[in-house]
Amino acid sequence: MPAGEWLDVTLPPPPVPLQARPEAVPGMTIVHEDDDIIVVDKPAGVAAHPTPGWTGPTVLQGLLAAGHTIATSGAAERQGIVHRLDANTTGLMAVAKSERAYSTLKQAFRDREVDKVYHSLVQGHPDPLRGTVDAPIARQPGNSGRFAVVADGRPSVTHYDTVEAFRAASLVEVILETGRTHQIRVHMSAIRHPCAGDRLYGADPVLAARLGLTRQWLHAVRLGFAHPADGRRVEFSSDYSADLRSVLDFLAAES
Repeated sequence: MPAGEWLDVTLPPPPVPLQARPEAVPGMTIVHEDDDIIVVDKPAGVAAHPTPGWTGPTVLQGLLAAGHTIATSGAAERQGIVHRLDANTTGLMAVAKSERAYSTLKQAFRDREVDKVYHSLVQGHPDPLRGTVDAPIARQPGNSGRFAVVADGRPSVTHYDTVEAFRAASLVEVILETGRTHQIRVHMSAIRHPCAGDRLYGADPVLAARLGLTRQWLHAVRLGFAHPADGRRVEFSSDYSADLRSVLDFLAAES
């Protein structure tokens, strides 16, 4: 363009701040509630809170729709959220109702004082059957939705133990020391035993189809921490969802 010519520039409008609006979430149940905390059993297809690009239901919106009071601490779209589960991971998730609970639980997660136990069906048979994956995780360059083991990533530690071995897969119990995004999925894929059904991290689509899996087989089965009100230890547990249980029944019958 020659110097001195008129130039019109149209700037995009500022982004609309995300905000959790009440929306019922079928299938989400309350495991425990008191003045400080709510522990939910989250179904598949539900995110923890609203995020850019996510149009489905969220835990936070479901709680608001049911009339639950949530702490106001944190960004507007994730007030009261002290930790998250992937949208297609089922199981236990804690939400703060009081401001005291929010600050106390956030610190407990940072200090690794929360017991987070998951069960996952992984492809093949891990060798050794029990082990630890200590490998840093960061967002994969050039792929905003995928994470990977990266040398300069955040420290990440996952302990696993085989519960039951089937012909083509193994049920493992996983205990997290850290809580990175997609940590279990990334670490199990890194040792070449991805979560069954987890296409994002290299799961075999043929096996997933045979098992009838349309998501990763991953369930937050136990959650324990010091109650923010008085420090007493509390622990909660969750049964497998119907789709995950049917996969195990199928594998057991096949073996």
